Formats: sequence, C-alpha cells, structure tokens
Amino acid sequence: MAMSKVERAIERLQAFEPAEGYWLAFSGGKDSQCIYHLAQEAGVQFEAHYNVTSADPPELVQFIRKHYPTVSRDMPILSMWQLIPRERTPFTRLARYCCKYLKERGGDGRVVVTGVRWAESVNRRKRRGLAEVHEVGKQAVVLLNDNEETRRMIEHCPTAGRRIVNPIIDWTDCDVWTFIRSRGLPYCSLYDEGFWRLGCIGCPQGGARQMQRDFRRWPKYRENYLRAFERMLAERASRGMATSWKTAEEVMQWWTGGNPTYPLWDGLEATKQ
Repeated sequence: MAMSKVERAIERLQAFEPAEGYWLAFSGGKDSQCIYHLAQEAGVQFEAHYNVTSADPPELVQFIRKHYPTVSRDMPILSMWQLIPRERTPFTRLARYCCKYLKERGGDGRVVVTGVRWAESVNRRKRRGLAEVHEVGKQAVVLLNDNEETRRMIEHCPTAGRRIVNPIIDWTDCDVWTFIRSRGLPYCSLYDEGFWRLGCIGCPQGGARQMQRDFRRWPKYRENYLRAFERMLAERASRGMATSWKTAEEVMQWWTGGNPTYPLWDGLEATKQ
C-alpha cells in the first residue's frame, strides 16, 4: 500500500531527528501549523519559535497567543520601522533584506524544520529540497529524494550553519487544508476573509494590489511605514544620497505601485553605497 503524504512527512521528521531536538520555525500560518502538529504526531522533540517582525497582522499575532501559547516569541534586534531607515531603502521583491533580519533568524547550528512547499512558487521547486545544509556564505541542497543512505549522511553532517528539513515540501494547498480540517485545528480567521498568505503587512511579495488592500485593512501600519520612510529620507539626505523622492508619501506611492514615475533604481541605490 502506498504511503500517504502524512505518513511520509512523519517518517521524514523521525528520520532526521537530532539528539537535541528540532528548532521548528513557526509563523502561525497554515503551513507552519501543519509541521507543528506533524512533529507532535511523529513524537519528535522540538522547540517552536515565532520570529516577531513588528509588522505581522494583529489577527495573526492574537491567534498565536491564544492557540499556541507555548511557542517561543523571539524578538528582533531592530523592528521593521528601525530597519528601513538603517537600510536607507524600502524593501522590495528584489531587495528583501527584511526577511534576512526579521523572518529567517534563529536556529544557527540546529536542525530546523520549516513549512516550505514547492507549490508556493516555481523558484522553490527549483531551489529547495527535502533537506538542506546552509553553510556560511552559501547554500547546498543535499537531499532531493528519500533514500536511506543520504538520510543518515545529512543527520550527521557537520556544519557551522543550519541544517533544514522541509517535511511537507511536496504538499499541495489541498493537502494542507485537508490535514488541518481532518484534525479539527483552528486557524487564523484571515484565511476565511480571502487572504491567501499571512506575511508581513505591506509585503511586496503579495503584489501591489495586496499591498494596497493591506493598508486599507490596517491603516495604522501604513502610517508606521510613512514614519519609517520619513526617517529613511532623512538618513539618505544626511549621507548626500541622490533620490527623486521628496516626501514619504511619494515613497509610498512608488512602493505600492500607485506612481510608476519613480524608477526602481532610486529605491535600490542605497544598497550599493
């Protein structure tokens, strides 16, 4: 009898379990819920960590507090509103410094479990495998299949960086929702309102339309970004950096796709200096 995806995911978690237990990356979204409960069903040791970004939807933050109170809330060194002025540019699809500092923190020297799935993007299918080794300055995908020999190799592979296991890498959206509903798990209410991803408010990965929708839903966060843009422009001016932007609102209009007259290089220029 063919093994179900749930059984295979559990088998993967059990096969890679380190002696010190997993560092489980938890965001409160549907995919991280799956890996959290799969780890419980697999009987493996793990610590779940939620990286606080300061820009997550309030509904998501409240959901995590209510339904996953034991998940560790890891605070960033800099908030989103401090990070933008420091980088002197808005983050974009091409310059995603925010993820590095806010979303992808923690787990160094540990075996990390994530809810990454191929179905989320073509790039993930090309670049992400079942298990990976992240070394300083580079990434190596070391396991693309389930053969037993390579499982043992990755489990004992020494590295100064992180080892990552993606147990639901081959799951579809339907697989995810079937698992959640079959277990009767509560989930963030934003999914029922048509939100298909629960990243940071204003994330460019969702596209201009989603960004604008976010700011209609959470106008205070738009104000937070405007204040951060004001400090960013002041920082650029203090360094003598040229820019077409005169006001924070002009930055916002460019950033959300409302004013295409500001070229992309204006926003990325700071990353080169």
